[in-house]
Amino acid sequence: MSKQQALASVRQYLTDGHFEADLRRRVAIRSESQAPGQAQELTRYLHEEIKPALERMGFECQTLENPKGAGPLLFASRHEGADLPTVLSYGHGDVVLGYAEQWREGLNPWVLAVEGDRWYGRGTADNKGQHSINLTALEAVIKAREGRLGFNIKVLFETGEECGSPGLREVCTTHRQLLQADVFIASDGPRLNDSRPTIFLGSRGSVLFSLQVQARDKGLHSGNWGGVMSNPAVVLANALASLVDQHGRIRCRELVPSSIPDSVRAAIHDLGIDQHALGRPLDADWGEPGLTLGERLFAWNTLEILAFTAGNPAKPVNAIPPSAIAHCQLRFVVGTDWQNLEQLLRQHLDAEGFHCVNIVIDRCTPSTRLDPDNPWVRFAKKVISDTTPRPIAVLPNLAGTLPNDIFANVLGLPTLWIPHSYPGCSQHAPDEHLLGSVVLEGLQIMTALFWELGDMAQSRT
Repeated sequence: MSKQQALASVRQYLTDGHFEADLRRRVAIRSESQAPGQAQELTRYLHEEIKPALERMGFECQTLENPKGAGPLLFASRHEGADLPTVLSYGHGDVVLGYAEQWREGLNPWVLAVEGDRWYGRGTADNKGQHSINLTALEAVIKAREGRLGFNIKVLFETGEECGSPGLREVCTTHRQLLQADVFIASDGPRLNDSRPTIFLGSRGSVLFSLQVQARDKGLHSGNWGGVMSNPAVVLANALASLVDQHGRIRCRELVPSSIPDSVRAAIHDLGIDQHALGRPLDADWGEPGLTLGERLFAWNTLEILAFTAGNPAKPVNAIPPSAIAHCQLRFVVGTDWQNLEQLLRQHLDAEGFHCVNIVIDRCTPSTRLDPDNPWVRFAKKVISDTTPRPIAVLPNLAGTLPNDIFANVLGLPTLWIPHSYPGCSQHAPDEHLLGSVVLEGLQIMTALFWELGDMAQSRT
């Protein structure tokens, strides 16, 4: 069979409703990793849905113990030859909480509902729909090549991504040899928009931290003590203002990268991001001055205040609060000294006179970025451009955060993510959905990619 026959086969699979049936079964499994007592459902997703699909394609599967005691991991391998290139892929079977009561009337997070181009259900976009597209494409190529791919492939599925992937780093470190490959190709996160096939090559990193001011153990009457006793909320508000200004520019310059590489600027320029490129109007005057909107989103850092609490917001009283706390997040790109964040914050706050502000660093995920000129990027771009007439978006890194540093740094792999979702999919929110048009395009892109990987391997031998 030819590549065109493989593409016709995967289109027919979608038209006949088989892909919808696969996704319907998978959405119905309540694999909420953030909900206590759902361990059985996480295991069921891997063993009743993913493992049989992989074994049907000739994969050898094994469960990997999670050293953190969190959700299980499944490793599968399909080996065709020691002289052939090896691809490592990834997916996560867990989803965020369903929040069924918040979904639009007539929708249920655990029942796939197709309304026009929108396929509703928890996990349709993140990540069950996306890895289902890749598995379907992979099977189509194996059948079209009469039982062969022409390359080796390994797949790692986890069930704790929505909880920060506990244990994934340790598993990949322990099993580095088992997971050895030539390139990493997977799907998660959104495209640039619904009309542009996208490749992203890493992700911004993220550090969650809190700033706290504890002045005393109880509140004080604001009339009897106001003007002579410090207000922790006022102190903390000014401390935050010393870090980021009213326009979103980071004032603590130790928390920004020194520059933007030319190859990254060029890739972002090709995205053509303007105020309306992402589906809703952007705030043109927000963020780092002197940068384009695309550079602010994909090539620079942001300091976000996620929550600020003092006193009792639900029922304020006439009292100076005894304490205040702000939960913050630094989203950062490669080139940021994030490992020394606590020290940099301490030096800045002390220099500004905020010695009383306490710093607590929470979860950290490093940033990653593959060079857009990497040969694997050029290969994927050509395959996608030959498959669809629509312009391709190559993001040096996703604006959000994924555990990509584990694959890029721990395993040392060039990483390519080819997402099948879009920014308006309501990921992590009520009414999460996948677009049927993107499903079709994603199936064709991945089928072509897997086919061309086999052809490339044959040309090398």
